[in-house]
Amino acid sequence: MARLLDSINSPADVKKIPVEELPQLAQEIRDELISVLAKTGGHLGPNLGVVELTIALHAVFDTPTDSFVFDVSHQAYVHKLLTGRRDRFNTIRQAGGLNGFMLRTESEHDSFGAGHAGTALCGDAAFTCGITYEALNNISTHAKRLIVILNDNEWSIDKNVGAIAKYLTDIVTNPRYENLHRSMEKLVQRFTGETGKQLALKAEGAVKGLLSTGHRPSLIFEEMGLSYYGPIDGHDLPNLIKTLDFAKHYSQPLLLHVLTKKSKGFDIGIAQQKKYHGVGPNTYDPEKGIETSTPAPKTYSQVFAETMVKLADMNSKVVAITGAMPNGTALDLFRPKHPDKYFDVGIAEEHAVLFASGMATKGYKPFCAIYSTFLQRAFDQIVHDVCLQNLNVVFAMDRGGLSGDDGPTHHGLFDISYLRCIPNLVHLDASNEDELADMLFTALHHDGPIAIRYPRGNGPGVALKPKPALIPIGKAEVVKHGTQAVALGLGALLPMALEVAKELEAKGFSTAVINPRSVKPLDGDTISFFARGAEVVITMEDHVLPGGFGSAVLEDLANRGLQTPVVRIGYPDAFIEHGKPDALRKKYGISVEATVEKALPYLQKAKSTGKTAAQVVA
Repeated sequence: MARLLDSINSPADVKKIPVEELPQLAQEIRDELISVLAKTGGHLGPNLGVVELTIALHAVFDTPTDSFVFDVSHQAYVHKLLTGRRDRFNTIRQAGGLNGFMLRTESEHDSFGAGHAGTALCGDAAFTCGITYEALNNISTHAKRLIVILNDNEWSIDKNVGAIAKYLTDIVTNPRYENLHRSMEKLVQRFTGETGKQLALKAEGAVKGLLSTGHRPSLIFEEMGLSYYGPIDGHDLPNLIKTLDFAKHYSQPLLLHVLTKKSKGFDIGIAQQKKYHGVGPNTYDPEKGIETSTPAPKTYSQVFAETMVKLADMNSKVVAITGAMPNGTALDLFRPKHPDKYFDVGIAEEHAVLFASGMATKGYKPFCAIYSTFLQRAFDQIVHDVCLQNLNVVFAMDRGGLSGDDGPTHHGLFDISYLRCIPNLVHLDASNEDELADMLFTALHHDGPIAIRYPRGNGPGVALKPKPALIPIGKAEVVKHGTQAVALGLGALLPMALEVAKELEAKGFSTAVINPRSVKPLDGDTISFFARGAEVVITMEDHVLPGGFGSAVLEDLANRGLQTPVVRIGYPDAFIEHGKPDALRKKYGISVEATVEKALPYLQKAKSTGKTAAQVVA
């Protein structure tokens, strides 16, 4: 029997399928998601939860004339399947394939690209995000026709927290509002046209009046100019379609509160929501519905969390703060050990940093664990509230560098540039697991703001000492001595720098290797000591070149009057696409071969002339 899904080449084809057959389409889409993502990896749980909702949207509205804007947009896989990308869906998050988020350059049906929360068609977790309320504040004044769909599944990656999560739960569980929901559903089904709309409005308004009496305040959404409808079952396709059709013809902004179940149709995903929010390739067997992944070495995130437990054991003032990412940052390992020192503020990075600064003024030592890419959202708070006041806040920047298949919205390739310019801030970059633990321990004893950068995934496998040690801030580590070239391998690229040195040595050029450790303050004394006698300085960083570590080295050498050529290895002034880190590094010249090729001309020219490179340049 042919699949309904195979007949869909555009949203117009969704409208051709009878409503009673749409549940079959929903099941086929779930099967496709489970089958394909078992191989490619991706955001499984969120997309399994929005299958019926996305089908209903395309059954009622007409993209691209009607614009769908998905919050975060990792929940847009179903949308991609229904908008002419079904035949390429097996390439999702693969090099050269479909992006894991909405991408304007990929399809006319992707009206807005979004990889961070708080942008649009909202999950309930996004209502902890300040920018969501800034947008809502403008609706009554500037929007005439707008439908906000609140996809309420009680999760972001972890369980939602805070007053907003409780507020939504109160709505869902209030028996009087449930009566409203049933009344609203019956009226929409019974009446058509303007009469049906007006009667529904009157009935809903009467019940809302009951909820607003006594100690219950009026609904926050209506105070912001949005008519509220719901909650409704996000997996009941016939009712979803009728309600969305009602909303389509409504003349004012409205919010539709839809209840969905994350990972619906996949039992192990429902049982382990955090793990199956996003999965790697070959994590599970789609046929048997069982896990297939094997235990992996500790990640940098796990090392961070385990070290945090040790620090909190040592010092009662240590606290850990996350913005709805306890799983991604591994602070869910810290939480059970020190529940009174753990704070999840929701998807609110600006508040997380401001909250940390407030705690610092009261003598606490806050460690703010935020991905490099998400910390961009809190730039003003870093400058104005933390660094201007020179407060003792530690920024633990996970995902410093490439974030692989997640692509440009999640790569952490800009933090050196946007933090290096801020006075009072120390910026460190760990080259291995044990060094990360030492840097965290050093941060505990440092007075003033400090940022520690570390990559996604596993490190080189360096064992941790029983107790971390202090690292002198602003002092590089000389890993290998040499005279003709000096390779500075920042953070995760230190092993590559060692390989570069090995290749250059094999060609007859003595090469020093330095682990910079500190981007700011830069150890200019050590770097210039080697640069003075070398033919070339090589800087290597998992970061963009503009404003990065190599730029800092150039600035320092120029200030010292040194003209030794500098070969900078890093990413260009561009947004880097999704793909496997090794493949992306090779493509952009961040490899041993490309580095040696760029450095050799300086070494060979100096050798042929008998002069140093600095003399050649002069």
